[in-house]
Amino acid sequence: MELQSIMQHLDDTRDELVEILSGLNEEQLHKRKDASSWSVSQIGEHLCTVEELYVVAIRKGLKSNEDSFVESKPIEVLLDRSKKFEAPDMVKPMQEYLGCHEILKRLSNSRHKLYELLHSLEDPSVLSRRYFKHPAFQELSLLEWVKSLYIHEQRHMKQIREIIDAG
Repeated sequence: MELQSIMQHLDDTRDELVEILSGLNEEQLHKRKDASSWSVSQIGEHLCTVEELYVVAIRKGLKSNEDSFVESKPIEVLLDRSKKFEAPDMVKPMQEYLGCHEILKRLSNSRHKLYELLHSLEDPSVLSRRYFKHPAFQELSLLEWVKSLYIHEQRHMKQIREIIDAG
């Protein structure tokens, strides 16, 4: 999948996420499925943090001057909510209650940083020739890092819908 197509998926997924979040009231934003799960607000914070760290990881992967090809990984498994993934501590939410405006602002800022990086590439095909270690998938091409971002967001949109529908 080429970068333009991935970026369209990023845009479509983000538009859908913003629409979901914008339609929530304060009570829904801070609702949890149970005491041990994240609130919708915390999921929003997690998504901002993940995107910012993806930009860092992609930058690090781009620093390599060596072309190397890694096997494609089954990143679509992220869409399967029956498969549990433990978020690394660095992307676990810190805030208890972020408001909708703050979440949307942070999502906009993190996406701006990602697009700034992607648009700065002289040759976007470099993303398929470089890799960086991913916490869940190990060696992952930078192109798959970018692709996994919208898939990760779709996973959490399903989670948000589950929380809202539960009550």
